[in-house]
Amino acid sequence: MSCLPLLILLAPALGAIAIAAVGSTRHALVRRISVLATGLSLIGALWAVATYDAPTGGYQHEVLVPWIRSLGIGFHLGVDGISVVLVLLHALCAFTGVLISYAIKDRVKEYYLFYLLLITGVFGVFLSLDLFFFYFFYEMAVIPMYPLIGIWGSDVKEHGVVRFSKEYATMKLTIYLTLGAAVALIGLLWLYVSSGAGTFDIPRLQQHFVTSPLGMPLQRAIFPLLFIGFGIIAPMWPLHSWSPIGHAAAPSAVSMLHAGVLMKLGSYAIIRIALSLLPEGAQMWLPWVAAICVMNIIYGGFVAMAQKDLKLTIGYSSSSHMGYVLLGIACLTPLALDGAVLLMFAHGLMTALAFALVGHVYDQTHTRYLPDLGGLAHQLPFIATCGVIAAMASSGLPGFANFVAELLVFLGGWDRYPAAIVCGVFGVVITAVYMLRLVRGTFFGPRKPVFTHVQDTRTLFARLPYVILVSALLFVGCWPQPLLRLIDASSRPLVERIRPSVALAKPTPERTLRRLPPPRPHPAPSGRQGHP
Repeated sequence: MSCLPLLILLAPALGAIAIAAVGSTRHALVRRISVLATGLSLIGALWAVATYDAPTGGYQHEVLVPWIRSLGIGFHLGVDGISVVLVLLHALCAFTGVLISYAIKDRVKEYYLFYLLLITGVFGVFLSLDLFFFYFFYEMAVIPMYPLIGIWGSDVKEHGVVRFSKEYATMKLTIYLTLGAAVALIGLLWLYVSSGAGTFDIPRLQQHFVTSPLGMPLQRAIFPLLFIGFGIIAPMWPLHSWSPIGHAAAPSAVSMLHAGVLMKLGSYAIIRIALSLLPEGAQMWLPWVAAICVMNIIYGGFVAMAQKDLKLTIGYSSSSHMGYVLLGIACLTPLALDGAVLLMFAHGLMTALAFALVGHVYDQTHTRYLPDLGGLAHQLPFIATCGVIAAMASSGLPGFANFVAELLVFLGGWDRYPAAIVCGVFGVVITAVYMLRLVRGTFFGPRKPVFTHVQDTRTLFARLPYVILVSALLFVGCWPQPLLRLIDASSRPLVERIRPSVALAKPTPERTLRRLPPPRPHPAPSGRQGHP
């Protein structure tokens, strides 16, 4: 039994308990507790990535405590190559989000309490290997969004007129996500009852379905319930409209977790549950998913291009980019699935950086309306530099993690859905258009006298969250092998179970990127010809 999952999961939970016992006026202590809690989770996540044995693969660092034996429910934690990467993503976003939250001045104790509960819930989803606790933590991650946006959020205005209120945004978000969770719950219970295994344990269900798979009619019926239920939080078109307004109304640090991590829960749940447990249903429905992904990419991109609010632009951009993730999943090839998971990681870092930057701009200028901004690079050189980096990463420029991930999706999906891949490449062009427009309209142009009072981040502590996110984007973009080895260790066996011939025939991402030499052939036995 490993203590790493417990450290990662319980550190923010215990931090929330400690904050609940602290006086409401001790803001400095509350902030220190939050930094310590998320810092411990980050250390645990880094150690889990460093110690994961990719050649062995499978689930590692497991914790199993039986709970309700009669129903087959147990507190089962662990990571594989896919989830350990997403745990690291969440740890980075959570730690930097706590630092960005220093801008919160009102009801600080309650804010950090809900924020740490949100962090705990997301960690629980990525670490759970039991369907019961998977769903429990999934709901736990959704519930704190309501008070975080409803209390500490802001109305979205244009020309001083409220376009929509924070109450409307948080209510719409809660209704959509709760509806999706209810649909997914129907699929999970149907899966549990139909399996005949008498367990909620995901590894045991995977082993059970190898020898006794569900019939095709059941898989075809259950798969869309799981895909739609979890796809709403992805967000999947046309059930995506809750997401951009949720981004726009949320405080900066909440937007960082919302776009950076919370949206990844749906894609992860589809991979972990729908694909691995319902392979035949996946093969039947995923061609339709690929068509929906095109609408995510193109429609989301065009709508983002039309926005004048900075957060709405990034919000619709996030919906567009999640189309690439769903497209990589729908292709069902190792390269495309590797790219989809790596894109979840890269996009999470990029959007967390973008929303943190927008938060600083809004705190200094008190507006996010693009026509009112401009010339801020004169007063905010550091923030402007990070903004250009975020725009370059979002546009998929080489050197950033997003480029590697999108390239793998395009290469891995070309044989399966060439038309969708062509639309995806066109979506990259759309992304470059609205991101360059956003950067130009915000930071460049003549100096505006109305913004002479704005201040850049001057201290090392204030710049730390931006430096962490930018460094991670560049590090993974220039050297993606460490994460790709982990991801491929779990994605390739998954695709092999669903489409054996494709998984064995496709090259590894390392060879595709030409970063690693091909393996040396084994010496041939004497008197016989060897095969590489």
